[in-house]
Amino acid sequence: MASSSSDAFEPPVWKQPDGKPVSCREKLKVLNENLEEIREMAQDALEDGILMGCDEAQLREALHGIVDLLANPYGNKKQG
Repeated sequence: MASSSSDAFEPPVWKQPDGKPVSCREKLKVLNENLEEIREMAQDALEDGILMGCDEAQLREALHGIVDLLANPYGNKKQG
C-alpha cells in the first residue's frame, strides 16, 4: 500500500501560541522532520494492521486515541 504522489504530506504553517508564525529555520526543520517521522510510523502501523486482517476504521480510531492521550509536560508555560 504505497502512497501516491497525490498523497504527499504538506506540513502546516507552524504558529506560536499568539498566532504569529514560527520563523526560526532550525525549529521549522525539527518540527517538520518529527511530523514526517510520526506520519511514516503511523502509515506503517496502519498497513501492518490491515495486512493482519484488522478493521481499518478501528486502526484509525486507535491512532487518533494515541494523539488524544499526549500530555503537555510544560503546562501553559511559554516556550522559546
